[in-house]
This record gives sequence, structure tokens and C-alpha cells, in this order.
Amino acid sequence: MRFIDRHPIWSPANIMQRDFDDSVWNVLPRVAGQLSRRASEWIPATDIQEDGERFVLRSDLPGLKAEDIDITVENELLSIKGERKFKRSEENGNFRRFERVQGSFERSFNLPDAADPEQISASCKDGVLEVVIGKRESIQPKRIAVNS
Repeated sequence: MRFIDRHPIWSPANIMQRDFDDSVWNVLPRVAGQLSRRASEWIPATDIQEDGERFVLRSDLPGLKAEDIDITVENELLSIKGERKFKRSEENGNFRRFERVQGSFERSFNLPDAADPEQISASCKDGVLEVVIGKRESIQPKRIAVNS
């Protein structure tokens, strides 16, 4: 009886599988990291609150000053734009990890029908942007006479 010595490391199928796994799993984390970073890069978290007379948006914008933020309203769309920059100084050694995101961002919000674009104010304190949007005065239904 003859024994067949099988070395799975050397079988053509295993070599192909290993090469495929090496190429995919070595590249995939880098690609996935870039995609996920682009998708989540510097998108400030925003809370929206409504009370009887106004809407309030609060966005976390750590490290930004009021002059770094641009707020516009056009066609019932409120847009908040800004840019955060860090100085990466390697004078005191090389970075092992740099996790804080930087760059520009833009968030846009559709204003509800009750929002009055003429009554918008904004302030930034301690890295939190607060945008207050007043509500329109309630409009009473108008009775229209029908002529005969």
C-alpha cells in the first residue's frame, strides 16, 4: 500500500486560495478604511429641537470659531459649512496615530413650512453651534366670496 503525502500548502487550489486571501484581505482594509473615512469624515453631529415658537439646531463643532462657519438659507434650505484645520507639527517626534479629523464639511437641512427664514440667528460657544429659527405666525384661513 502506498501513502500519498498531501501537503495542503503546496496544492494548487490552496496556493490560489492563499494568494486570493492575501490580496483581498491586505487591500480590503485599506480600501474600506478610506471609504468609511470619506463617508464619515468631519460630519458634525446635529440635534434638532422644536418648541412652541422656534426650531433649534445644535451642532458639535469643536475647534471652530464663529468666523470659520458659514450659514446660508436659500430656497427653504439651511446650509452650514465650515472647515477645521490642525497643525501637524512633527518637531517633537513622529505621530504614531492621528485620529482627529480635519477638513471642510457641509450640512444642509430642509426648513419645515412653519419656519420663518427671516427669523434665523446663530451663535457659537464652547464648540457648539446653535441656530435658532423662529416660526411663522399662524396664518388664518381667508374666506373667499363666490360671485354669481
